[in-house]
Amino acid sequence: MNKLCRLIIAVSVITLGTSTGNTLQAQEPDAATLAMISELGLRQHSVASRDFPGWKPPQKVVIRTLAADQLEKISKLLPGVEVVGVANLEQALAEVSAADIVIGFCDLSLLRAAKQLRWLQIYYAGVENCINSPTLQSGTVLVSNGQRLASPALAEHAVTFMLMLMRGMDLYHSQQMQGNWQANIGNPSNTFLELQGRTLLVVGLGGIGTAVAKRAHALGMRVIATRSSKREGPDFVEYVGLADETLSLAARADVVINTVPLTPRTRGIFNLEFFKNMPNSAYFISVGRGASTVTADLVTALENGDIAGAGLDVTDPEPLPAEHPLWSIPRVLITPHTAGRSDRTRQRLQLLVMENLRRYAAGEPLLSVVDPKRGY
Repeated sequence: MNKLCRLIIAVSVITLGTSTGNTLQAQEPDAATLAMISELGLRQHSVASRDFPGWKPPQKVVIRTLAADQLEKISKLLPGVEVVGVANLEQALAEVSAADIVIGFCDLSLLRAAKQLRWLQIYYAGVENCINSPTLQSGTVLVSNGQRLASPALAEHAVTFMLMLMRGMDLYHSQQMQGNWQANIGNPSNTFLELQGRTLLVVGLGGIGTAVAKRAHALGMRVIATRSSKREGPDFVEYVGLADETLSLAARADVVINTVPLTPRTRGIFNLEFFKNMPNSAYFISVGRGASTVTADLVTALENGDIAGAGLDVTDPEPLPAEHPLWSIPRVLITPHTAGRSDRTRQRLQLLVMENLRRYAAGEPLLSVVDPKRGY
């Protein structure tokens, strides 16, 4: 490690007070945290932290810092606990061997080095980069993530893709960049769709999918959806099917939005068979995980006119190579895996981290716990 990294770590370590050896005195979440939990429907784990194998009051926390005042806030919450703020994986690897809590990473090499780990808090919803680690699959380490925190931003991004494609904004913008006032562009019927009464299929009615469905319903769309475990859904979803109904429901959709997590069951489910089941006037939008789509099949479907267009925030591979055909196929919109970004997403993440730290130290159930066997 270079001198600069050593300096950063040195000034980031805060050891506070004296360790009591007992659980933290119970505190109440603040109003902002309670509002976030309610708004996003964050779920509490069924098992209290203190009842989890190997739980003990925290001794050392290694955290990828999000804000300048984050370490100070943690120090006030956890007196007597060593808190190490790091900026990157290299710094984290130098500190994790004695850490019982690691926050902000999902990395196999880090998990191999974290010999004392009892709880891993991942910042984002996707856990596929580390969930298959023997450390996590053993069931001896609590894993929580940032599920639902970016759902509002992701949903709005997906709806933006949908509106742009259905109203032809991508075509008009390309003409604008050339200085052309051209009314009849690139659409066989020279008309574009209205949302009222159109059918949206949400594949993956979890936190993101529910947020998408709510917004689409408010715009006057009929919303149908699939989920992996049950047929229950909110009132604004007309029909909820199971995963094995996805192909038949795709045939009814004017727009399909992918919001599934990446698991062995969802890898490659959006393939040529799926796209051929969609009406050729329908649009495919993906804000879930890139590898749930077979990219070559999507290219084929677009080039053959099996679907009308696509909006992609995630791709496989990522980054998408500069020479990849998706960049130049008409009616394709691409953003570089940024749909979850907003002025509020990071604020919610900081609230979740502080609340889960409070809960863990007090031995209470954590929020947004991941089932390593299911992968989400």
